[in-house]
Amino acid sequence: MKAILRDTFESTWRPQITEASIRNYLDTDIGGRFVERAGADMLVAEIGGEIAGLIHCVDDFVDALHVGSAFQRRGVGRRLMERAEQDMSARGFRQARLETDTFNEQSQSFYKSLGYVEMGRYPDAEWKSGLTTVLFEKRL
Repeated sequence: MKAILRDTFESTWRPQITEASIRNYLDTDIGGRFVERAGADMLVAEIGGEIAGLIHCVDDFVDALHVGSAFQRRGVGRRLMERAEQDMSARGFRQARLETDTFNEQSQSFYKSLGYVEMGRYPDAEWKSGLTTVLFEKRL
């Protein structure tokens, strides 16, 4: 799981954030600590015995969806999202919410293809890199 987070950090986030944010992510092992804290609650997808992707949800919020670059465009993210939405619905939630950033057009297109609708935009406080977060929502 840590390798997946590192892969998506390198391919998606690192090119977009400041050097200070990169150093903070690497020096404090944000991805590794996230796995240690929330890994038991993550749903993972495996292909050929290798972790291809993971998803973590808190109530009706998709807190993290990561698919390794070697496994992208193979339906892994779609299957993880479908399962997460089924689980949310079974627990009584009537909507699913998630965030991405404006620079990540691939993820925005993906979420829209799943029926998510943009609900708002606001400064991304997590990376402290001047990015803009996009909030998406879908009725379940």
